[in-house]
Amino acid sequence: MRWTLIVAVVAANLAFIGLSAAFGYPGVLAEPPGRILAAFAAHQGAVSAWFLVLAVSALALVPGAVLLGRLLPPGPAASLSAPVGVLAGLVQVLGLLRWPYAVPALVHAPDPRAAETTFAALHGYLGTGVGETLGYLLTAAWTVLVLAALPRPPRWFATLGIGSALAVAAGVLAPLAVPGADLANFAGYVAWSAWVVALAALRDRLLPPAAAVSR
Repeated sequence: MRWTLIVAVVAANLAFIGLSAAFGYPGVLAEPPGRILAAFAAHQGAVSAWFLVLAVSALALVPGAVLLGRLLPPGPAASLSAPVGVLAGLVQVLGLLRWPYAVPALVHAPDPRAAETTFAALHGYLGTGVGETLGYLLTAAWTVLVLAALPRPPRWFATLGIGSALAVAAGVLAPLAVPGADLANFAGYVAWSAWVVALAALRDRLLPPAAAVSR
C-alpha cells in the first residue's frame, strides 16, 4: 500500500509537469476545441504519453484504496473507503484515456468541424462530467472516509486531509465559472498529494500496531 500510493502521487505530479510544458495543461482546456486539438497535434506523442502516465497513476489508487481498506480498523468508514477509492480511480482513468485513444483520431479527421463537435462532446462528458466532477467528489469522499476510519490521526494530518479534500471538491464549481474554483482545485491537489505521501510514510504510526504488523 505504501509504495503504491507514493509512486502514484509522484507519477501524477511528473505527468502534470510534463503536460504543462508540452501542452499548456490545464489552462489549454479553456481554449476553443479547434485550438485544443491543434495544441495536441503539435506534440501528440509526448502529450499522449503523459496522459497515459496520468491515467496509470489514477489507476494505482484502485489497489491502494483496497489495500488500505484492509488495514483500517473495522467500521462503516473503513468499509466504504475501499469502494469509494476504487471508483475515484476508475472514473479518472475513464476521463483521461480519451486523450491517447480518442483525440488522435479527431486530430486527423477529414472534417475539422465534425472533429471539433465530437471533441467538445467527449470533453464535456468524459472530461468534465466523469473524470473531473465525479473524480473530484469521490477523491474528496475517499479522503474523508480514510480520516474518519483512522483511530486518532494527528491534528495537522487531519487538517491537511480535510482542507485538501474540500479544495479538490471545489473543482466541481469550475464549469460554473465560480471565481477561484480552478485555483482552489489546483492547490487542493498539491496539498492532497502531500497528504497521501504522509499517509503512506506514517502508515505504521497512524494504524493500530496489530494491523500494521500483520500486513
